[in-house]
Amino acid sequence: MTFDPRSAMKPTLRGERLTLVPLEKQHRAVLLAAAADGNLWDLKVTAVPSAETIDTYIDTAIAGREAGTIIPFVTVAGDQVVGSTRFWKLDRVNRNVEIGHTWIGASWQRSFVNTEAKFLMLEYAFEVLDCIRVQFTTDELNERSRRAIVRLGAVEEGIIRNERIMPDGRKRNSVRFSIIDTEWPQVKDQLKARLASA
Repeated sequence: MTFDPRSAMKPTLRGERLTLVPLEKQHRAVLLAAAADGNLWDLKVTAVPSAETIDTYIDTAIAGREAGTIIPFVTVAGDQVVGSTRFWKLDRVNRNVEIGHTWIGASWQRSFVNTEAKFLMLEYAFEVLDCIRVQFTTDELNERSRRAIVRLGAVEEGIIRNERIMPDGRKRNSVRFSIIDTEWPQVKDQLKARLASA
C-alpha cells in the first residue's frame, strides 16, 4: 500500500462510537465549546486553544495539511465534538508520523474516546499511510498522558531536554514514545480487546 496525498490528507476515520472528522474553519465554535469542558486552555502541560488562540490553531493545522505534513481532526463522539487530534511531522520518505496535539473535554477523559481515537489513527498510519514508525511526544510533567501512551502499547524512548517553549515561557522537557510496524499487529489486537471490553 502506498501513500496517496490526494486522498489521504482529508480522511474521515470511523469507529464503533467515535468519528475523526477533518478539521475545518467552521469547527471553531464547537472546538471552543469542547475546550471549555474543563477550561483546558488553563492546563500548563499542553496547549489547548482558547478564544484568543483558536484562529491561529485552526489556520496552522490547515496550512500544515495543505503542505502535506499535518492531518488534523476534530474528535466526535455521537454527534458531539469532544476534542481534537492530529497526525503531524508526516515524513513520507522515511514513513514516519507523530500523533499529537490531542486533547479531550474533561467529561470525556478516562472514557473510550482516547483509546478508540488512537486505534483509528494507528490503523490508518500503519495500514493506509504505510508508516514504519508512529511516535508520540508529551510533557515530562504530564503523568496522565505518559500513562495513557504506555497503555496504548508504545515504548518509551527517552527524554528530550528543552524540546519546546510552552505558552507560559517554561522550557519543556518532553518524553518520546513510539510504536513500530513490527509491533503493530500485537498492539492492534490489544487495543481491539480493550475496546471490546470497554
